[in-house]
Amino acid sequence: VQLQASGGGLVETGGSLTLSCAATGPSSTSYGLGWFRQAPGKDREFVGIITSNAARSSLADSVKGRFTISRDTAKNAAYLKMNNLIPDDTGVYTCAASRYTFSSMRYYTDSTKYEYWGQGTLVTVSS
Repeated sequence: VQLQASGGGLVETGGSLTLSCAATGPSSTSYGLGWFRQAPGKDREFVGIITSNAARSSLADSVKGRFTISRDTAKNAAYLKMNNLIPDDTGVYTCAASRYTFSSMRYYTDSTKYEYWGQGTLVTVSS
């Protein structure tokens, strides 16, 4: 599975960006697609996940109400729409693919549950 992320950039506080993650390769349509981010000097943190059939999704508490996650199953791509951005949202955003199906979405917050990782895209929010 190959993952191609795009859409990062520089935006002012309160602005919006949409990140895209295109998944290709064998059985890639069977993978859940998630987003993680890492700010300078900080650990990587979970941002959101959407299942392979787009039936379920989950977002981190820190972005709920500002971010939405969606998936185009025909294009096999996931999107992270980020609104009302704040400087704390600055970081490298990376998409990842998980083949697991969990009854509880909380297990997807664990980065070890993702088998494939794309390259990151940098999001910078200026104050």
